[in-house]
Amino acid sequence: MSEFTHSPEDGVIALSKSMKGRRTITPWMWTIGALLIMLVLSAAIGPVAIPPFTVIKILISRLPLVTLPVDWPTTFDTILYQIRLPQTVLIAMTGMALAGSGAAYQGLFRNPLADPYIIGVASGAGLGAVLAMAAEWPTTFMGMTVIPIAAFIGALITVAIVYSLARVGRTTPITTLILAGVAVSAFTSSLTSLLMLLSTEQLHRALSWLLGGFALGGWDPVLAALPYLVIGLGILFVLGRPLNVLQFGDEQALQLGLHTERYKIVVVAVSSLVAATAVSFTGIIGFVGLIVPHLARLLWGPDYRRLIPLATLTGGSVLLASDIIARIVLAPRELPVGIVTAVIGAPFFLWLLRRAKQERFW
Repeated sequence: MSEFTHSPEDGVIALSKSMKGRRTITPWMWTIGALLIMLVLSAAIGPVAIPPFTVIKILISRLPLVTLPVDWPTTFDTILYQIRLPQTVLIAMTGMALAGSGAAYQGLFRNPLADPYIIGVASGAGLGAVLAMAAEWPTTFMGMTVIPIAAFIGALITVAIVYSLARVGRTTPITTLILAGVAVSAFTSSLTSLLMLLSTEQLHRALSWLLGGFALGGWDPVLAALPYLVIGLGILFVLGRPLNVLQFGDEQALQLGLHTERYKIVVVAVSSLVAATAVSFTGIIGFVGLIVPHLARLLWGPDYRRLIPLATLTGGSVLLASDIIARIVLAPRELPVGIVTAVIGAPFFLWLLRRAKQERFW
């Protein structure tokens, strides 16, 4: 008889475990759900509007062993799979890359002002891209692919220079790394401005790219960027626990058995690779890597084992929402998405600064 009797304490424990499980699952459900909704809306909105439910039906109809009656124009398939969907996926990947690398940088530097561009990724990519444009490459697809390649190389070279300048013996002080990044970024940005002034016929093209213009279409940019982003973000997800330990400072992290210099190199290298990949194909898009990690931290706490994946998913949704606004505001013209993120992100950042005066939330 006793084996079928449950005490009140057992019920309380079971309810507590159930509520804990719900709290654990809910953030993932919200972020994944928001990302899927934004993906559908982004694919639906454009010069030729496709109803969101039709977008879902077209996507489902492409699944194996699924047969649906075709009650939509065949042009919708072409528009969706050849134009809208590749751009939508690339935008989502860019937002995820910027937010994930931004969260990692903020954890590494223990600085709420850190973002993916803090050690020269953006300025190096901009210099590389403008150099390629100044060479007047043709606007064919093969010519356009030179721009992201040049931007990627420029970003990685700049980060390597910054890191080598910041090294002090066998250590890399965080403050020195940030200061070296600021100095090198200012230098490369000035070179970029000079090249733009000297190449006036390429000025509009360069400005469009620097403000977050998507120069390439089709699935090729998505397939080119996907391996770097999957591997890079996967490594950042694994680095959540070391980043938690680094929040105590280098000395205490060493006492806890963490090889701080090794992890600093890995975080800088992987975060820079992820950010450089995103910047190479989509231009310089500000505030996503700065604001989204803050938002995720406010909503779900500072544990980097959860913060980086949740910020990554949220970044995809935020940039997709910004791109939808960019398409709608001046339709049929399309604004560079970097303008929208700056207009929305700057007031939010000022709100964060005001909040920081009232309470300590970092």
